[in-house]
Amino acid sequence: MDLDLRKLRYFVAVADRLHFGRAADDLHIAQPVLSRQIRALEQELGASLFTRDSHGVALTDAGRQLLDDAGPLLASAHAARHRVSVAARGSRRLVVGFRAGIPVIPATRAFEARHPDVVVDVQRMEWDDQAPMLLDGRVDVGYVRLPIDETGLRLTPLYTEPLMVALPADHRLAGKEEVAEADLAGEPLVWHADPSTQPTRRPHPDSGLRVRGVEEKLEHVAAGRGISFVGRSETVFYSRPDIRYVPIPDLAPDQVFVAMAASRTSPMADAFFTAAQETAEITAECGNYEMWQLASDAFSQRG
Repeated sequence: MDLDLRKLRYFVAVADRLHFGRAADDLHIAQPVLSRQIRALEQELGASLFTRDSHGVALTDAGRQLLDDAGPLLASAHAARHRVSVAARGSRRLVVGFRAGIPVIPATRAFEARHPDVVVDVQRMEWDDQAPMLLDGRVDVGYVRLPIDETGLRLTPLYTEPLMVALPADHRLAGKEEVAEADLAGEPLVWHADPSTQPTRRPHPDSGLRVRGVEEKLEHVAAGRGISFVGRSETVFYSRPDIRYVPIPDLAPDQVFVAMAASRTSPMADAFFTAAQETAEITAECGNYEMWQLASDAFSQRG
């Protein structure tokens, strides 16, 4: 039996809230209707998804597994609807996502030379929405940095770039030509993901700050609340007087990938993948302000 996407959405709502009443309110349906739909889904799957007792609602092992699988499935369905809508309007458009510091112009020019009838748009992504934007169809192809949840994605490595440590301008190491990991022992870390994903082998005290984008991260660094790490191309794009970037050679380099939803079948997206791979070396070398300015000018003229 095929999995009913409507019941799957109902399941996710309950799993997120762990409360049938609040989930029903979110879905704008009656709670008894929601309960019947969940029971029907459990019968179809042959597994209990929730435990319900006086302590409340909790996911079973089967429920946790379904929740892990539900995101990519629902995102894929949303993306399919979006692509059909775009096709019905007769549009030939490719949306390319990018992270800060990664120029998209080299691949875009190579792609447009072969596909002059396709309009390429760009969309900025932050670390925590890289995977969702690819899976739900907001972007067709994306330049991404690790860490990223790779579930439901197809990733192809493009290039690496050195990591730099971001320090307040008045930091004791700010004037160094390079630093080692050992020099930074005990420094609190401002990081944008789980501390286990930090690029250092030495643990750093958690600053207690959780940030989304590079700008937020650098604001905290400039204020002296901790240090952070960024790719070399980000340091050029985010040059500022209250931050110093210092090379840290004994860290593994930052990895840049081109990615798309694994379920996606698109000749246009595949063609951009090819262009991205062909221009990877150029992209790695030209991550500078002038290239970003060129990109901004080129795409702003299109409206």
